Amino acid sequence: MSSPGPGAANDDVDLYALLGVDKDSSPNDIKKAYRKLALQHHPDKVPEDQRAESEVKFKSVTQAYEILRDEDKRALYDKHGMAAFDPTRGGGVGEEVDINDILAQMFGMGMGGGGGMGGAGAGPRRPRRGPDEESKYTVSLEDLYKGKTVKFAANKNVVCGTCKGSGGKEKVKPQQCDRCKGQGVVEAFRQVGPGLVTRESAVCDRCQGSGNYFKEKDRCKKCKGKRTVLETKPLEIYIPRGSRQGDRIVLEGEADQHPDQTPGNLVFVLEEESHDVFHRVGDDLSADLDITVAEALCGFARVVVQHLDGRGIQINHPRGKVLHPGQVLKVDGEGMPVKRGEAKGDLYLIVKVEFPEDGWLHDEAAYESLQKLLPGPPPEIKAEEVDEVEYDDDADIDEMGANSGDPRFSEGWEDEDEAGGQPQCAQQ
Repeated sequence: MSSPGPGAANDDVDLYALLGVDKDSSPNDIKKAYRKLALQHHPDKVPEDQRAESEVKFKSVTQAYEILRDEDKRALYDKHGMAAFDPTRGGGVGEEVDINDILAQMFGMGMGGGGGMGGAGAGPRRPRRGPDEESKYTVSLEDLYKGKTVKFAANKNVVCGTCKGSGGKEKVKPQQCDRCKGQGVVEAFRQVGPGLVTRESAVCDRCQGSGNYFKEKDRCKKCKGKRTVLETKPLEIYIPRGSRQGDRIVLEGEADQHPDQTPGNLVFVLEEESHDVFHRVGDDLSADLDITVAEALCGFARVVVQHLDGRGIQINHPRGKVLHPGQVLKVDGEGMPVKRGEAKGDLYLIVKVEFPEDGWLHDEAAYESLQKLLPGPPPEIKAEEVDEVEYDDDADIDEMGANSGDPRFSEGWEDEDEAGGQPQCAQQ
């Protein structure tokens, strides 16, 4: 192994004793013991004067855990001791311990930064996988209904092919960055409020996080020492029919490349455009069904809406069945496609009755004929005193109670959903 660990100075080291567990301990007991010791000896958790000693202990318990957590390695150790992992004695089956991987799995933490274990010259610990790149992609309801393949050209950073991501010319060795001392990160201060600053780690701007740099004359001519170059790559995404708002389309490994890392994913989050005709909820659609008074009373047979795939949807409504404003007709199987399968949601048509304009009949005889055809008025209301009043035929019901001080006007009453159950009366 590349750093001092169990067995480096003493071939008879007892890994079980190092972790404080018995030889027949379960994997779970070993994990708990390591977790406790790792937190206790983590270099970032101890005073500065104890850090060097803590790093040695931390590495030892981590490498001990790396062997004992693996059934095969543990069996080899139980049989042959540390000799099983010493290449000079025919061993060497174990791989170098990646402490960052173990810590990320157990604690969600790593050893990068100024307080890490590498020390000057060890170079920064970089995650094995680069970050994902996420962006919104606006898509029409028609495309969500039919499905769509989108081809586009993406500008992305790729590892320089000339220097293979080193940033320097062939056979030229880099120098350790004196700004970050080879760590790849530096401490910076950021203002978070008036008179308030916070200290945080930032990627070193001199070496771009590599921990090393090349003099200008030694830099790669193609990438100018940046280790990556900008490249345009043709890509395509497929949006399955029936996809919804918030669905994620993932292109694996197509994010920007970084040296010594597996590229992250390019992620598109679908954002559904509002539609002029249809409103979508889940796999169902709704639309207004605009009809005339004559159609509401006498029936009709016609195409009432053009669907998202261009088909006309025809409704045959019989005479004698009156349609009322706000009535809802449901058409089974004419909603959005279900994403997995051949089924579809339903289409809800909301009846909107269009009444004729004022003065549409000019003949008194026509009015009398129409009145005879239509149902008569309700029974007469009899009262001892009758006042004939004037009225506004274009009033707004939302103005009812305005300037009255009644808490029931406007927002004095809250919606049940917003208030968490019961309507709340505003205090005066």
